[in-house]
Amino acid sequence: MGLTVEERRIIVQFEMRKAQSMMSQIEALKNLGYWDNVANRLYCAIFHAVLALLINDGHSVNTHKGAIIMFGQYYVRMGIFDIADGRLYSQLQTIREKCDYCCVFQISEEDVLSLIEPTHNLIKKIMVYVGH
Repeated sequence: MGLTVEERRIIVQFEMRKAQSMMSQIEALKNLGYWDNVANRLYCAIFHAVLALLINDGHSVNTHKGAIIMFGQYYVRMGIFDIADGRLYSQLQTIREKCDYCCVFQISEEDVLSLIEPTHNLIKKIMVYVGH
């Protein structure tokens, strides 16, 4: 049994709130110099925004990798979002995995700071698309 329109709308709202919450945590993490955690929050913000997008359109996804694939398939390839948007999402996922699971990987402040604005802009585009 699938979700009703109203159930999808509510879940989309929750997912977008989660994305916004992740973005709001970034400023505090920046002030502490926790660049790996900033990268993690950037990825998680995009992940929740993309989940909102997929749920909004009735898609079901069970994995992080699946969300990236579906974003590319249904939104980038169809021209709804730019190729750069798909690359950003994929790049953030790769960085997050390295930061979280590779003990020798360290991301620089400059690398992380350069990702904040594009991430924020993609989330805004998704918010417009889902009408949030």
